[in-house]
Amino acid sequence: MRTFYLIRHGRTAGNLERRYIGSTDEPLCPEGRQEISGLRAPEADRVFASPLKRCLETGAILYPRKEPVVIPELAECRFGEFEGHKFEELIRQNSYQQWFASCGMDAPPGGESREEFKKRVLEGFEKVRRLCEKENITRAALVVHGGTIMALMEEYARPRGDFYDYQVRNGEGYELILADAAACDRRISSGPCAGGSGVAVSSGAAHGAADRETGTNYQKISARNEAL
Repeated sequence: MRTFYLIRHGRTAGNLERRYIGSTDEPLCPEGRQEISGLRAPEADRVFASPLKRCLETGAILYPRKEPVVIPELAECRFGEFEGHKFEELIRQNSYQQWFASCGMDAPPGGESREEFKKRVLEGFEKVRRLCEKENITRAALVVHGGTIMALMEEYARPRGDFYDYQVRNGEGYELILADAAACDRRISSGPCAGGSGVAVSSGAAHGAADRETGTNYQKISARNEAL
């Protein structure tokens, strides 16, 4: 079994203003950099990251001694014509209304559909898994985006949940336990897992331990120093 820490990047100016920031290559804003600097990251043997600045900067703060392996496929969804805009700026557009009504399944004009996005992300994650298997890496951190995390969790988390069930705040994410890619052909390991992330569990440590015993292969994590 291998442990993957899926960590969402720190806040950007677009995040603060609640804009659609997908392929836009924003850096961390001062508030985001300060918040991430106060976090305590789980120990990892290797760090993987989206190629976008907000993830690379977050990874450099959380793992200053580890050079990240950049996986282009792990970048955020491309929102096309909606990039950089807020809900209030888009709501009167027919194209946005149709996309919103589809719960994001349709492709925005010039952007990616949910299916296209998820397929890309899963291809990137397979690269991560194969490399971890080849180099016998047991703990890997992925510093990525909220959408990327949701796509991965929808595919691999057990019990299964919906895409939007796995939303996380900046600097938070999930500890995900999976069997080797070659051994299970993407089947999820449901056995108990020894050890932990070394970070706070959102629902409490006791709840996390109970989850492991019942076959749940993930727990929500926060790199923040306070107990949740």
